[in-house]
Amino acid sequence: MKHKPVVAALLLFAPLTACGSAQAGDSSTITVTVGYQSKTINTVTAGTLLRSLGSFEKQLNSLHDGHTYKVDWQDYATGAPITAQMTAGKIDIGSMGDFPLLINAARGKQLGKPTRLVSVTGYNLRGGLNTIVTSPNSKLASLGDLKGKKVSTSVGSAADGTLVRALQRAGIDPDKGIEKLNQQPAVGASALSAGSADALSQFVAWPGLLAYQGKAKALYDGAELDLPTFHGVTAREDFAKQRPTVLEAFLKAQAEATDYLNAHPVDAAESVAKATGLPAEVVYLYNGAHGIATFDPAIKPQLVSALKEDVSVLKAAKLTGDVDVDSFVDDQYVKKALGSDYAGRLALKPSASASEVWPKGASRTRSFKTPAELLAYVSAHKDGIRAAYVPDATTGTLWFADKAVWVADGDELLPFVAPETAQAYASAHGGARVVTYAEALEQAS
Repeated sequence: MKHKPVVAALLLFAPLTACGSAQAGDSSTITVTVGYQSKTINTVTAGTLLRSLGSFEKQLNSLHDGHTYKVDWQDYATGAPITAQMTAGKIDIGSMGDFPLLINAARGKQLGKPTRLVSVTGYNLRGGLNTIVTSPNSKLASLGDLKGKKVSTSVGSAADGTLVRALQRAGIDPDKGIEKLNQQPAVGASALSAGSADALSQFVAWPGLLAYQGKAKALYDGAELDLPTFHGVTAREDFAKQRPTVLEAFLKAQAEATDYLNAHPVDAAESVAKATGLPAEVVYLYNGAHGIATFDPAIKPQLVSALKEDVSVLKAAKLTGDVDVDSFVDDQYVKKALGSDYAGRLALKPSASASEVWPKGASRTRSFKTPAELLAYVSAHKDGIRAAYVPDATTGTLWFADKAVWVADGDELLPFVAPETAQAYASAHGGARVVTYAEALEQAS
């Protein structure tokens, strides 16, 4: 939050206002500043959806502690500016991805403004939130084809981490084997369309959006790494200690937004779409009932373990030194906010992957036991389909049915996010072959 200097005399006549920082004092009006990323829809339960529901304001109003609260919502494209504002004492609570969270922890410690990871928003235990895409007409068909190519990503982001690890597994030096373009997601998307980048590695919701718009096709599914990726909520340590009830109010509100999203996935997708300008069909791909992301504020041990593994990637890129993840993670506030409900949330597992159709004009989706059953339905209702989603046959990552790479294995029809995994399956199963979406529809009908 940015404050303009206030003339001292005016303080005699105007109500006092202050951030929820250590300098807030006992002002009657307290402004809590929340940094979020509206288009990074894996954080909606701590940002876009939470804001639209008004849950945080309601929780603050119920404190009855003698203060009047105001929430200043600040929207950013990435986590970096949120970290900058937090370490400057201008943002109290922020949400960002796992790699930016580590940078948040490192910068906070370095500048004497420590921050703490206090909850999780959305996660994918295999890493499916990040995807490498190419242009629709690209001849690149595998990670190995990226050698010597220009690849756009946001250095220090989770998507950059996916790119680095994927290249390493493909035997390509992530520093010397490609020409990495450090660009914001929107700039990278434009570079891909213009042909100045051969591929783009980005986080939710950019890969799905570009694929939906016909501006890109998937080259690599981040879930192939089988390493958890997530977004979370970070708070300034001084704010958390001075205003614990305010932070707990935020976490209660986040839990309410999470429950709303899980109970009303289509309505939530429509709400986020309206607030962000993203197509609801893309929002649902990630945030739907069987979407790529699972939403739960509990800080799961496997996510903390993944965070520790991420440190080495950032150190190699000279973006941070060592990060003490154990001291950065602080679940005391979310445990207190959720009480006896916390243990249950901690034990929750992601819902099983499923094929889904969103019929036009419907407020609910339809699920199918197999991709072939979905295709049969789509074939019979071609003019009545708003969106159709299928899980990758090997990773479970949800993708648009008409953008997936299909393999016919006898009577079975199997969808894949990326061509390389589809071809690998076909090669390993005698008689299996890659087919077009039209051919898959015809076989299923």
